[in-house]
Amino acid sequence: MPSQCVISYGTAYHHLFGKKYNMKEQHHPPFWAQRFIAWYCKPELAEDLIGDLNEYFERNVQTIGPHRAKLIYTIDALKFLRSYTIQRPKFANLFINWIMIRSYIKTSGRNVMRNKLFSSINIVGLAISMSVGLLLIAFVLDLHSYDRFHKNGERIYRITNILTSNNEQSSKFASTSIKTGKLIRQKVTGIEDVTIVRDFSQDAKVGDNILPVKGYWAEPSLFRIFTFPMLEGNRDKALKDPYSIVLTETTARKLFGNESALGKAIQFDTLTYQVTGVMKDVPFFSHINFEALVSLSTAEQLNKSDRNFEKWTNMGLNYVYLLLSQNTNMAAIQSQLNVIAKEENLAQENSRIQLELLPLYEIVVGENLRDMRGSVRVHMPPVMLWILGGLALVVILSACFNYTNLSIARAMRRFKEVGIRKAIGAGKSQIRQQFLTEAIMISLASLILSFFIFLVLRPQLIDLAPEMQRTVKLEITSSMIVTFVIFSVTVGVIAGFMPAIFFSKISAINALRNVSSVKVYKHITLRRALVVIQYTFTLIFITTTAIGYVQYKNILAFDLGFNTENILNINMQGNKPDALLKELSEIPEVTALSRSLIITSVGNAWGGYMKYKDSHDSVLVLTNNIDENYLTLHDYKLIAGGNFMAHPTTTAAASEVIVNQQVLKRFNIANNNPEEAIGEEITFSNAQGHGRKMTIVGVMKDFHYGKVNNLIEPVAFMPWTPEDRTIINAKIKSTDMLATMAKIESTWKKIDRIHPFQAEFYEEAIEDAYSEFSSMIKIIGFLSFLAISIASMGLFGMVVFTTETRLKEISIRKVMGASSSNLIYLLSRDFLLLLSISALIALPVTYFFFKNVILTNFPYHTPVQIAELFVGLLTVLFIAFIMIGSQTMKAARSNPAKILKSE
Repeated sequence: MPSQCVISYGTAYHHLFGKKYNMKEQHHPPFWAQRFIAWYCKPELAEDLIGDLNEYFERNVQTIGPHRAKLIYTIDALKFLRSYTIQRPKFANLFINWIMIRSYIKTSGRNVMRNKLFSSINIVGLAISMSVGLLLIAFVLDLHSYDRFHKNGERIYRITNILTSNNEQSSKFASTSIKTGKLIRQKVTGIEDVTIVRDFSQDAKVGDNILPVKGYWAEPSLFRIFTFPMLEGNRDKALKDPYSIVLTETTARKLFGNESALGKAIQFDTLTYQVTGVMKDVPFFSHINFEALVSLSTAEQLNKSDRNFEKWTNMGLNYVYLLLSQNTNMAAIQSQLNVIAKEENLAQENSRIQLELLPLYEIVVGENLRDMRGSVRVHMPPVMLWILGGLALVVILSACFNYTNLSIARAMRRFKEVGIRKAIGAGKSQIRQQFLTEAIMISLASLILSFFIFLVLRPQLIDLAPEMQRTVKLEITSSMIVTFVIFSVTVGVIAGFMPAIFFSKISAINALRNVSSVKVYKHITLRRALVVIQYTFTLIFITTTAIGYVQYKNILAFDLGFNTENILNINMQGNKPDALLKELSEIPEVTALSRSLIITSVGNAWGGYMKYKDSHDSVLVLTNNIDENYLTLHDYKLIAGGNFMAHPTTTAAASEVIVNQQVLKRFNIANNNPEEAIGEEITFSNAQGHGRKMTIVGVMKDFHYGKVNNLIEPVAFMPWTPEDRTIINAKIKSTDMLATMAKIESTWKKIDRIHPFQAEFYEEAIEDAYSEFSSMIKIIGFLSFLAISIASMGLFGMVVFTTETRLKEISIRKVMGASSSNLIYLLSRDFLLLLSISALIALPVTYFFFKNVILTNFPYHTPVQIAELFVGLLTVLFIAFIMIGSQTMKAARSNPAKILKSE
């Protein structure tokens, strides 16, 4: 019994909080606690227990206040949960419920079999749409499987660099500097471990066996942060000493066969490395993939004379990962990173760098980042998942609308069933359960069919783009199966929700009323509203595909400002180009040759900072290193000056530069006069901060260095030197391109028997650069096909039902002299009106969406044409005409005598 307090003048004070309560105010015990007692307590005890607790509650409200009184009431309700108070389970009720469920299933099955046409439309429509949902579920599950095998994955972060130039242009990079990692290790608290990795790619030689190996220079701490199991060797010491290397299981087998690789020697160039460990192959779902790990201390020894190796701004090939301590304050870590960046940026003239933390699980599904070399990692932007999810949802809802439409359209045939059920005592909940059970059964039947469609579509999705093959596997797992079943039940509930609500509200007396009395808005029936919504989304899909396809083709055919036709770009992969150039020049089909550092207009970028005279304004300028044949081979247009005259052998010795018009405009060189700009001197600094004076020897017309969705920017061409990596550009003129390519490939094998031939025509490279855009169009086009198929099946079902219900009316009209064309117009008028409303909504929405959202990202796009807008509408109208016309013609040709003989 709680202690009592004296109450005076109708007031009580909560002494802990000093709150005043009015005794006239009504306070009630927690409702859920009362229900909980009634649920578990024996009936003979529950009434007395609740009564006593209510009495104590009223006293506690007066003495200690309502909040504490409710808390005590809840605690007491839980305290009385004892073995002697718990009531026995009502097996009879459970048995009755099971009988009812069996009844629902049996009745639903009979109804499905009795209406084969409508059931088939619903099952096929849901199966087609659900297959898209299954693909999306499998895709998302794969993406969220990345890096989950690491034991401490939730505490692993990668450092992101934000590079900002003097003109406030900012770019985010996945890479950072080696110095960043070392400073974090020295100065930042709250971190358990740090590891630095750096890109590594060389040819490994074991005896006569030579194998290209890609991986990372790495520290021993990598094995402490990441969970990469070691098969042989000590993981704590394997990467400690210089010239030590850890191989993956597959790489070790390729180099040493079935022999143990541990302790064996591998030669890279002239240096010998010792195998100090063999680890399991890196799992597919890892954002970092490698064939070998080489001790970072080796790279430090090899580059000890290079002052830029550990420079703050040298962030092109390095990555830093942190393992945070348990319960670390993220804000405190970030503030320490800010201090490091502020101190290091004081010595920088052209730019400043900020450091940010990126969680391991957000590297793949997160913001798209690049390193300074432009290497694209496995990545999927979250916005892309939302877009794909939204598109899939629209297709699924379209099939659900079909189910709702056909269910409510057949309402007249089921009113009597519902009325009889209610007359014999069925409540609203039982009616809802009946129709939800029916929808879930159809959905589960659709799941079986959709799973087979999923198996057919899965390889098509994976082969859609090369990135897909490197990103997902879509293999069937137990968790995926469970998710599929949950998804199917959810779709069934969504599809059956509106019919269940609709039929549960029908009274037994009014069971024969027409469904058209159910309205969403004042003058629009539910069925018509759903048809309009369904066809609006279908038209948006089709119109989007048409516009996107035209824009994509225009991008591929866009005038970049130079020629790309029949130009083959050959990656030398570290080989010297002279020998291959000599061999290629002897092939008759090769008409011209040049050398370059990178391939422009496909997303690759190289650059540095440029200054003019004594200006403090430093501008990021995009660059490419080319030889004297490059401009002629690609038909660049020089508007002033000429080609390179000197042939420097080192980058530092290069003193000539060819710029585009944007450089003149940006610095106002010679008042933007190309002729007068020749001979002007600029200062160019690369990413490592090396600056040199260069003389403008030529001015070329502006061209698209980046993709078409980028504005034309300042560009400078530098002389190619033997220090640079090499892309050979070969102009080919051939009537038999396959035979010519075979000649070139055989020539490559004379030069390099180890590396596979890597070459791509310029136009193919441009197509690959826009592969994401192309893949999105293909996906939307595929979804458009599914949407129009599902909508057409629904329309067909509605037309069949309408025709059947109006057959007597049609017969009477025929007897009265109506022609077939009049009957077709009569039956199709309502459907065509709904399609017109859909068109009036969909076409303006699509047009303004492209004009104000999508195409704003493409400054050089072509305007949307009227034909592109109406191609979808004409397609839908054509299909609708076939659906409606076939059924109305069938009804119009029927014999009125047979139909009206019983009247």
